[in-house]
Amino acid sequence: MWSDVVDLRDYYRTSLGQMTRRVLRGRIRALWPDVVGQSVLGIGYATPFLLPFLDEARRVLAVMPAPQGVLRWPPDAAGLATLADEAELPFPDVSIDRVLVVHALECSDQTRPMLREIWRVLADGGRLLVVVPNRRGIWARRDRTPFGLGEPFTQTQLARVLRDNLFTPTATATALYVPPSGSRMLIASAPAFERIGARWFPTFAGVHLVEATKQIYAGTTAADLPVRRRRAYAAAGGSLERSAG
Repeated sequence: MWSDVVDLRDYYRTSLGQMTRRVLRGRIRALWPDVVGQSVLGIGYATPFLLPFLDEARRVLAVMPAPQGVLRWPPDAAGLATLADEAELPFPDVSIDRVLVVHALECSDQTRPMLREIWRVLADGGRLLVVVPNRRGIWARRDRTPFGLGEPFTQTQLARVLRDNLFTPTATATALYVPPSGSRMLIASAPAFERIGARWFPTFAGVHLVEATKQIYAGTTAADLPVRRRRAYAAAGGSLERSAG
């Protein structure tokens, strides 16, 4: 089930949503401390976490899936967001250096096609970062936040899905240990919850963050490739073999 883009926007305007944005931005930034000169793509509703990259990256873009809807972003500048099918991304092959997926993987019924499209557009040596609700966490069990919708994952399940779709997990993180409540006291205590939770209770995080790189194997078969890459494979007479990297 997809969240409506207006509901997502409104959530991130609440005090709980603002705390969510701060915490996840910190985790994302820790995994991606430097994107200078790179192209960054957000898929799903990733715009609350893309803003810090605007002054640093060569290019920042956002794709909001059709069932979710789209809002203009950034609101006070030239639009960088577009509406598209998550399984048909409107970008050339190997054209994106970093892909951030938030509020998307757990909602889509096209998980495999979406990940294969990300594989197609991601540059060799590029990085994918997926943020999903933790199946064992309380955030996945409360529908007052967007993390309570869709299919949550354990870290092991997410890593398996990525590997099955030609990605190799390289780093993991967790976040959102504070209960999903609008209580001012709990929100103010969020930094303490994050420190204590990450150290002692990682199993009960609200979300998992997993970074991965694309697998490039010599002798890749046409069946392993996304649809567009299969066409190129066939046109080249099956000669798209690449060295492992």
